[in-house]
Amino acid sequence: METQSIWYAVALILVLVGILGTVLPALPGLPLVFVGMLVAAWAGGFEQIGVMTLVMLGVLTLLSLLVDFWATAMGAKRVGASRKALVGAVVGTFAGLFFGIVGVFVGPFVGAVAGELLHGRRLDPGGVGHATRVGAGTWMGIVAAVALKLMLAFAMIGIFALAWLN
Repeated sequence: METQSIWYAVALILVLVGILGTVLPALPGLPLVFVGMLVAAWAGGFEQIGVMTLVMLGVLTLLSLLVDFWATAMGAKRVGASRKALVGAVVGTFAGLFFGIVGVFVGPFVGAVAGELLHGRRLDPGGVGHATRVGAGTWMGIVAAVALKLMLAFAMIGIFALAWLN
């Protein structure tokens, strides 16, 4: 197999794993997509993909990192989460990885609730506690971040494809 074809295959694998990483928090999603596109540009001798395209893709990658933190923080902030709840959501996310796909979705919620309870929040008389609302708000922020990152990933793929074809 030709060396260039091997590099294109590596690039494709990086992009696909990166897209998967936009959903799975253990993988650096859009940075992997960017590296895959950089490898493809390099393999093609930067003939189809120039510096301006790579700068634009790099800016979108940096934007994705900001989106990740912003959306999660906004979801938590809207419901009055403490710092311990945010830390709990991060810990819960990573702990959830050991429990498969269900853990990936349940982990951040459980972690945020546990963090908020450790912060000393009490359950309200109605039975639905502030900690549960914090967990749900944090989880919704994470879902929003995943949706935004997926949109950025497909925008990056579109920009790359347009540059490649022109």
